[in-house]
Amino acid sequence: MNSKQKNKKTKYIWRLLRGKNVPYILGAIFLLIMVIFVLPNLFSVTFDASHMKAEVQGISKEAGVIASSGGSSSTEDENKVLAASSTVEMSSETIFDPNNPIIQMRPGVTHVKTPAPLKAIYISSWVAGSNDLKNKIKKLIEDTELNSVIIDFKDSTGKISGKTGVPEIDNVGCTENRIKDIQGLVKELHDSNIYVIARIAVFQDSCMTGKHTDYAVKRKSDGGIWKDRKGLSWMYAGSKEVWDYNVKIARVAYSLGFDEINFDYIRFPSDGNMKDLSYPVTVSNSTSTDVSVNTRSNILSRFFIYVDEELIKKAGDNRPKISADVFGLVATNYDDLGIGQVLEKILPYVDYVAPMVYPSHFALGWNGYSKPATHPYEVISISMGKAVTRAKAMGEDPNKLRPWLQDFNLGATYTPQMIKDQIRGAKDVGLDSWMMWDPANKYNSTKKILSKG
Repeated sequence: MNSKQKNKKTKYIWRLLRGKNVPYILGAIFLLIMVIFVLPNLFSVTFDASHMKAEVQGISKEAGVIASSGGSSSTEDENKVLAASSTVEMSSETIFDPNNPIIQMRPGVTHVKTPAPLKAIYISSWVAGSNDLKNKIKKLIEDTELNSVIIDFKDSTGKISGKTGVPEIDNVGCTENRIKDIQGLVKELHDSNIYVIARIAVFQDSCMTGKHTDYAVKRKSDGGIWKDRKGLSWMYAGSKEVWDYNVKIARVAYSLGFDEINFDYIRFPSDGNMKDLSYPVTVSNSTSTDVSVNTRSNILSRFFIYVDEELIKKAGDNRPKISADVFGLVATNYDDLGIGQVLEKILPYVDYVAPMVYPSHFALGWNGYSKPATHPYEVISISMGKAVTRAKAMGEDPNKLRPWLQDFNLGATYTPQMIKDQIRGAKDVGLDSWMMWDPANKYNSTKKILSKG
């Protein structure tokens, strides 16, 4: 382009930028900026907002929060967005409702049928959360006649063994990262055909007593939180709120794959300064069988009726089996032992009752034995024999009885023969199922007598 042409073009541009053309030029520039920079972001924001709305509507619909209306309608495209949002964005953690007795399963969760006979061992959540220790337990089960494991899901401190993915439970502040992937652990055990039981300590719960003092067992002397001999505190056994909390935890455990819920510490406190105990209501020492009367056994009976209603009757076919741990003397005694446990008021409402008939825990001189710990066969056969008789008198199946046996040294050194004697004691009164306790989780004597080799 020569200089003459350049001058001509410059004059033309200058004329355009003068006078009445200026507003048009500025308007064109504004429109160009809008097209290039603003409109794409505006569309993006509009889409994101619509997507978020659809996602919220999808979640609400899936959770059953928004009721459908016969007179309402939506476009085909809106329905597609709702369906896509519910399917893609909704996680099992979001939709799980621990208050719903119809327990929702997490994706991929299955359950194992209760083995008959059941031969189980207990392990702590710390062992279950350690790969090396857990693998030793798995190998022990694979190499022996064992077929089941009981794992702490909520222990006697009130701590839950890991995040459950359910905000209503996790946000209480009583979870501890002992098992990183609870659902994955249960699946791994199921893959080895191991029946998995979640142990839930109910009323002994130091975590919740610190958060809900109104439901806690108090000291009569000064109104402070009462503690037992071990320094642990308790929730009041008659509190409906405490019942609700533990039933929710049971539902969560089943949704993660646990096949059975084993309730422990379902009783009133038994040791410590018992004279300084104070409950939210007056607890009568009456022997009344009317469950509306606040005796210890009637209060616990109401709890078990509630468990039966919420976890068994309302839940339908897709529900966990329920077992309840009781003191060993519950098998033979008709009084409540001062803790509220009476066999006749528990057995009808659960699938299994597990008396802790550890020979070491029977008082010297019990049934004429100067040292019951050295007579494992007799302790088990006498105790469970009486429990079987009582179950039959109630019209209950004796196989609902499942004793806890002892593989630890207390009162005597527990040899393989003493383990065998306990199992034989249960079998001789018609009971083939049992659960074995070793606080160290080693089970050396059990391994020797149950080895497949």
